[in-house]
Amino acid sequence: MTDSDITRRRALALGGVAGGAALGIGLTSCSSDSESDGSSSVTASASASASAASDTCVLNSTVTEGPYYLDGALFRKDITDGKPGVPLTVKLTVRDQTESCDPVSGAAVEIWHCDAWGYYSGYTTANPGGSAPAESEDTSGADDKTYLRGFQTTGDDGVVELTTIYPGWYTPRATHIHVKVHTGGKKADNTYEGGKVNWTGQLFFDDKYGEEVYKKSPYTEHTGTRTKLDDDMVYAGGGAKDGLMTITGTVDDGFTGALTVGIDPDKENDGSGGGGEPPSGQPSGSPPSGMPSGTPSPPPDSDASASASASS
Repeated sequence: MTDSDITRRRALALGGVAGGAALGIGLTSCSSDSESDGSSSVTASASASASAASDTCVLNSTVTEGPYYLDGALFRKDITDGKPGVPLTVKLTVRDQTESCDPVSGAAVEIWHCDAWGYYSGYTTANPGGSAPAESEDTSGADDKTYLRGFQTTGDDGVVELTTIYPGWYTPRATHIHVKVHTGGKKADNTYEGGKVNWTGQLFFDDKYGEEVYKKSPYTEHTGTRTKLDDDMVYAGGGAKDGLMTITGTVDDGFTGALTVGIDPDKENDGSGGGGEPPSGQPSGSPPSGMPSGTPSPPPDSDASASASASS
């Protein structure tokens, strides 16, 4: 399946895909020196890493939301739906880069990512590359339309935490988590309505953590050649400002991934970014309940941009 096989917001169950180069729209990452290389001692304080901000906010480009985005994410802290894997807490601090990096309260932080075998909910027939069991063989009982998707709102300190699992991998991407920051809307019917998206990004991991994680079940059931971070078509190599999280914890007890991101609350981002080739296969199933349906418009031609620009 290429980017031209699915279109942005295709009945919302077919996720948005954008062509062209990644867009920089004046968003920032307020990152401390401790977040610059995405690594830290397992005894370091994740709380301190998440809340720390440097004196200077540095420019950070937004990246594509990818082809597997679904609107209507559920308001919940634990997004696993019972999916097995190494526990991961994602701890993000959202700050207003236009006001000396003051914390942003009430922002909706939404994340989504693939499971241990490389499958996204809503797209469970998309081939993750390598050799993996069919998603239908999963016995966790997770809802195949909503697993590993959700959002939480920031407190007065700008901090939000979500409980998930360490993501699996799929060709041709390095391990990552997608994230959007929304402001100006409200929680309604257990989802988020109105407002605008201020930032669309991706969160990354130093490869050394994956080397440990992928030796454990159920990750071991997906075999093949993984893309390393330095070879990823989205990660720009700039450390925290490009989404590289500070990781604390152990593979046995679970990890915490922390990052501080700056937004301009007056800016709006549509999730556009690089194209690239997602895993082959067709999205499966019906949209999550309460989501609109309809016939998508023809996708843009992305032959040239797919190989040169960013993927999901």
